Amino acid sequence: MADERGAAALTTVLGQLEVRPVFTAHPTEASRRSILGKLRSIGDALLDERATSSPARTRTRDRQLATVIEALWQTDELRVDQPTVPDEARNVLFYADTLMGSTVPELLDDLAELAAERGATLAPTARPLILGNWIGGDRDGNPNVSPQATLDILSMQHAVGIRNLVSQVDRVISEVSTSDRMKSVTPALLQSLEADLAALPELDERVRRIHKEEPYRLKLHCVRQKLLNTHRRIADEGLPREGHDYVGREGLLADLLVVRESLRANQGELLADGALLTLIRSVSAFGLQVATMDVREHADAHHHVLAQLVDRLGESDASYSSLARPERLQVLSRELASRRPLGPTPPALDDAGRRTYDTFTAIRRAQDRFGADVIESYIVSMTQGADDLLAAAVIAREARLVDVSGEVARIGFVPLLETVAELRAAGQILDTLLSDPTYREIVRLRGGQQEVMLGYSDSNKDAGITTSQWEIHRAQRELRDVAARHGVRLRLFHGRGGTVGRGGGPAHEAILAQPFGTLDGAIKVTEQGR
Repeated sequence: MADERGAAALTTVLGQLEVRPVFTAHPTEASRRSILGKLRSIGDALLDERATSSPARTRTRDRQLATVIEALWQTDELRVDQPTVPDEARNVLFYADTLMGSTVPELLDDLAELAAERGATLAPTARPLILGNWIGGDRDGNPNVSPQATLDILSMQHAVGIRNLVSQVDRVISEVSTSDRMKSVTPALLQSLEADLAALPELDERVRRIHKEEPYRLKLHCVRQKLLNTHRRIADEGLPREGHDYVGREGLLADLLVVRESLRANQGELLADGALLTLIRSVSAFGLQVATMDVREHADAHHHVLAQLVDRLGESDASYSSLARPERLQVLSRELASRRPLGPTPPALDDAGRRTYDTFTAIRRAQDRFGADVIESYIVSMTQGADDLLAAAVIAREARLVDVSGEVARIGFVPLLETVAELRAAGQILDTLLSDPTYREIVRLRGGQQEVMLGYSDSNKDAGITTSQWEIHRAQRELRDVAARHGVRLRLFHGRGGTVGRGGGPAHEAILAQPFGTLDGAIKVTEQGR
């Protein structure tokens, strides 16, 4: 048992822990879903071998395993045609489905148990593991990732997430069978249940009748119905209705926590910490969307939009595109601080500009439809100066994602530093950004955290593995020091490739190798090739 100070410190650390593996779709490492399914079947059969004792069961398993192997070697590993964005998303969701259904809930339960053995606590709503996703959001150089594709992939994610959550709710309903004739419930639960029953006339009358004396089950059936309503509303592209469905995870967590608190207050501690607690941990980790999507676009795309908006104002003899970076930075800093729009809504833009602007409006629509945490970060690739970030922020203001005077910052902005030259300028770029009062206010509104992404692949190709790793190491130290001077928490996003030659390698060794002070409980790493 840890001493009191050690247990308290461990509890604090667990509350800050945040590991974010981010799925990307790299064409050289993608696998067909048919192959993935058969490999999983082989893995399941091999795991089953350890539990097999009956000779008949062994023969059956061996025959099934041989059949899968025969099918595997006769299956083409390559697709005949190029996979679409939905195809890539289905591959990611193939993995995420299992992660959400069993792997991560079991992992979080194990982590909580290990913490308890040391006198510490993993809070039910802690988020030590959060999945991320680029598929449907990474539009840098991929014309197939349209604003509509972003919304479509998020709908696919929610279909998988809600299906998993409904299944987990069913397990809790089966387990929590407490009758109000045996134990009372809290007034908060009764009030919540009454509101649900009034807001859900579609709830099966039989459910209302047979669980009349089982308030926990009746409340959980209401939760189940709201999840089904959410799925239907998303499929129909309808508007959310308070009390009728969920937008994001907060409302769902509130419903589940009121059940848990009532159980704990009425001698139901074991039930409160059973399947219900596992469900609460799953909702905290995955939300309804399974994975939080990042959006990425090339820096030049934002300047292309702003060149049209700024030049149309006619306030300068020099065109926007002719400005040097320091001059461009001044223009963007002034506009970001201003409350005037640069044009009508929507602005008059060419096709390429419209596509970039529509990406921001799609983010706003996605957050309105699915919740604020479905998209949190907007990544600007090939960032060479602070003006590249301010350009994206100004467009976000035009699209009503940012309103500093109204204290609104619905997304954060992330520089992606890829080449050796960009890595060497990392500290200067971040210092210039955080020295801008309006941008610093955006960071404050985002919880005081600035994310920076480091590119491994391009720096490897630019200078070789050894130089690349050293420059990334130096860049992290500089970013750490700059963030500390500005009183900002730094979250580093490591764009590590799948192979060692592209920056990959064992993840645990990479974490242990981080410079002192650059890990503040949170780390974000790409998981490539799914």
